[in-house]
Amino acid sequence: MFQVYVIRASTNGKIYIGQTEDIAKRLDQHNNRNFDKRAYTKLNGKDWKIVYTEEYQTRSEALKRENELKSHRGRDFIKNLLSGVGSSTVEQ
Repeated sequence: MFQVYVIRASTNGKIYIGQTEDIAKRLDQHNNRNFDKRAYTKLNGKDWKIVYTEEYQTRSEALKRENELKSHRGRDFIKNLLSGVGSSTVEQ
């Protein structure tokens, strides 16, 4: 099972959209300051928390949805979810 996820930095509210097969491991990587010196999540915030997830059977489905969420329309969808307009599946 693959997850598409949205994480938000508690320090500045920045968001990151990704996909993975092991969400717990991936979140740990985002929060590990030594994981990748050039990583967006290292350079743009601290204490990343999962705020939204979706599950897919295949990586190709997850990648497709990740790209949709990274589009202008997808970012509007996420913005609405995070502001409380929309689904109750948002984790906080």
